[in-house]
Amino acid sequence: MRKRKIDSALAVEIAGLKLKNPVMTASGTFGYGEEYAPCLDLNRLGGIVVKGLSLAPRLGNPPPRIMETAGGMLNAVGLQNVGVDAFIEKKLPFLRNYDVAVIANIYGESCSEYAQVARKLSAAPGVHALEVNVSCPNVKKGGLSFGADPKAAAEVTRRVKAQTRLPVIVKLTPNVTDIAAIACAVEKAGADAISLINTLTGMSVDLDRREPRLKNITGGLSGPAIKPVALRMVWQVARKVSIPVIGMGGIMTARDALEFMVAGASAVQVGTANFINPLAAVEIIEGMRQYLKHHKLKNIAEIVGTLKT
Repeated sequence: MRKRKIDSALAVEIAGLKLKNPVMTASGTFGYGEEYAPCLDLNRLGGIVVKGLSLAPRLGNPPPRIMETAGGMLNAVGLQNVGVDAFIEKKLPFLRNYDVAVIANIYGESCSEYAQVARKLSAAPGVHALEVNVSCPNVKKGGLSFGADPKAAAEVTRRVKAQTRLPVIVKLTPNVTDIAAIACAVEKAGADAISLINTLTGMSVDLDRREPRLKNITGGLSGPAIKPVALRMVWQVARKVSIPVIGMGGIMTARDALEFMVAGASAVQVGTANFINPLAAVEIIEGMRQYLKHHKLKNIAEIVGTLKT
């Protein structure tokens, strides 16, 4: 693996995880990295957050499960993935060829499943951090999302932390009344960082057929349409917690990403933009570099949390 020279002006550290720049690709939008390797140099990224991993392989929901909307897209893929064991055996070796932080996104239907996936990944060389998706249903609580309940989100966090020495990033759902309360709960439970937001629940209707356009009826809304909501929630959470915040939600350009950082995010993730432009993340990185040069700033951290209110 060839080491790349790190631009100190863009380098950041998130909960002990050193990144050459603050731009990561969001889970579910970049596959396992190899899908995008023909399009860009993965070494240029700050980090790759791989497609969400479960204890067993998952087929996901039946189609149609993705559709374009005004200002974004709806997806009801259903967390389709190869399973944690197949990822470690067949996908992770490819990522080890690159000088890029690999963050494994994990999920489960019980605290026990989260813990088992975390334990397996923590023993696998080449995984640098875990991102815990608490948007999944807790089957023992009637299907309520772990991330909708501070106690449940905290319990998942504690169970994962007990199985790993890797940095633990908890990814929050926006489909709650008070996202700051959830953030404080997972921080108290030991989270090393928080990422937000996941998708907003939405739906689309075929008027002529009078049917939902998605087989699953509802799906997750992402893209530019959710950026104002994401910015507001990142700002709210960053003011309440002392651990690093990673912002995402509708980031399409460098200016979008920098707005999240001014609002309090120490790093960002690029998601839906990858589907439109496979080079989106590296273009955002270059845009950040130009912004620092134009404003005569020595380090990207200088703008974090500088919003004047």
